[in-house]
Amino acid sequence: MEKCYLGIDIGSISTKGVIIDKNNNILASSYLYTEGSPIKAVKRLIKELKNNIDLNKYQVVSVGTTGSARKLIGVLLDASIVKNEITAHATGTTSLYPHARTILEIGGQDSKITILNNGLVVDYAMNTLCAAGTGAFLSSQAKRLGVDVNDFGTIALSSKNPTKIAARCTVFAESDLVHKAGCGYKKEDIIAGLCYSVANNYLNNVGKGKKILPPIIFQGGVSKNIGVQKAFKDILKEDIIVDKNGHLMGALGIAILSWKSKYEKEVENEGVKY
Repeated sequence: MEKCYLGIDIGSISTKGVIIDKNNNILASSYLYTEGSPIKAVKRLIKELKNNIDLNKYQVVSVGTTGSARKLIGVLLDASIVKNEITAHATGTTSLYPHARTILEIGGQDSKITILNNGLVVDYAMNTLCAAGTGAFLSSQAKRLGVDVNDFGTIALSSKNPTKIAARCTVFAESDLVHKAGCGYKKEDIIAGLCYSVANNYLNNVGKGKKILPPIIFQGGVSKNIGVQKAFKDILKEDIIVDKNGHLMGALGIAILSWKSKYEKEVENEGVKY
């Protein structure tokens, strides 16, 4: 039976999990909403992962947890390693993009920036106070405008003249959006303006004072929004890399760290080598 390693990233909005082999290949993955209960979410996550892997062929030998509920879930699952999101995301990202210098991350309720040098974290910042640059903000504005947030990016790209939306905070942004809509601005221009608002808010708050160098990796749920992708590219005047598994980077990273922890422990205690 082949050994494999489980990594779980438990956030306030979503819970992600991956199972990898010793070569960091993803054997199974799952992404679902936390819905206010990390324990129930992880139970559902593990059930999904079990359904997506051949348990007669693979055996999970170690578990790692990261995210806001990492300590709680780490205790429940007897995790071999528990690490913060910065470390986990950096590990996952550099396993795929070893030359990455900047990680931009925007999730459902918070955002982060990580600066790397030769694969090591040299600086970072987190923003958990202002919601104007997060997925929750975009979702609420999509509802206000009567569109599906999943269509935001496509609609934004159809804009010829993005409307400037105040990016200082949620209250100002929402007030400005209502005002612009009342003035007759086109919906696609307002949506494009919101995408630029998110990017500017992020750079003026989380990214303030940081030297953002390429290669730049954009992660988190908002990274799937092609309108926000374009906004960052236009503002930074650099290419923005969005990996198809970008939403799983934290889970991938902690799975890799779990594998390393297991390997080091077995080598130290038993002299076992893979």
